[in-house]
Amino acid sequence: APKTTRTPASRSFKSPSSTGAQQQLSSHWDRIIAFLDSLMIQLRHNHVPSFFIRKLITQVFSFINIQLFNSLLLRRECCTFSNGEYVKSGLAELEKWIGNATEELAGTSWHELNYIRQAVGFLVIHQKRKKSLSEITQDLCPVLTVRQIYRICTMYWDDKYSTQSVSAEVVANMRDSVSKNSRNLESNSFLLDDDLSIPFSTDDISKAIPYVDPTNVVLPLVLSEYQSAQRVFDPMVAVS
Repeated sequence: APKTTRTPASRSFKSPSSTGAQQQLSSHWDRIIAFLDSLMIQLRHNHVPSFFIRKLITQVFSFINIQLFNSLLLRRECCTFSNGEYVKSGLAELEKWIGNATEELAGTSWHELNYIRQAVGFLVIHQKRKKSLSEITQDLCPVLTVRQIYRICTMYWDDKYSTQSVSAEVVANMRDSVSKNSRNLESNSFLLDDDLSIPFSTDDISKAIPYVDPTNVVLPLVLSEYQSAQRVFDPMVAVS
């Protein structure tokens, strides 16, 4: 039977250890989904162009990816088998939300979660000791750096089945690779940068906003008395 291990309390995205705790922590994902629903409703209600919605939603998921991934690499209690299962279930809910939002509004949001998806995928696979370094870096976690994978492998512990992490040979190979590459890196950090910018060009904006014929716009009553305002919407109006 699986071994049950009690873990210390944490504010991070830890997996639940009981039915009551599971329901409570599942509500964390429910609150995230509720926030995304509310955000989308407000954006659509205010007629925000789909281009801007897509950019904003994509950036929100990028932020989620950074926060979850960095927490996993910083806190050992987050780098467990059961926590991997917990986060994986939450990612499945986010995937459903993205699918319902459609690509027009959600854009590449699912792609923005690549780091945490691959890290969690490693946490929940079985027989890690049989995986070679090439299998891990090329098949399981291709977007992660060796430094990040090394951090996960050395932090990981199986609180559910008491299985072991990758083999000592794989760990040694990763350690050597990290040591060699660190000489050529500007930063030795294994964390993702928290970049909240939303880059887009003026061409993107011009393409996103549909053309509006000003002659078809009904002038508000408060402005209809002013010829200068009328001329803005209808160039044929003479100026007295």
